[in-house]
Amino acid sequence: MIKVQRVGEGEFEVVVRDGNGESRHHVTMSDAKGKQLTAGKHTPERCIEAAFRFLLDREPKESILARFDISVISRYFPEFEQELPRYLTRL
Repeated sequence: MIKVQRVGEGEFEVVVRDGNGESRHHVTMSDAKGKQLTAGKHTPERCIEAAFRFLLDREPKESILARFDISVISRYFPEFEQELPRYLTRL
């Protein structure tokens, strides 16, 4: 389960729970970046949830950074922005 909660302007707390416990993450994302990633079709919360689904398909929750800006995902996974629309439509 992925729970995304807005805690400030462009700031989100994310909790990822599975059978092995939970991890907590603080994620930032500007409005402009959110609109770019979703073509303006989805909420920031949905974008971040889709980004976490993308990440969890590639690494365990414990390997995801505790604090990061959404833009850094592409540094680790260059295919992120290309793959994200598929994750947005799967939610």
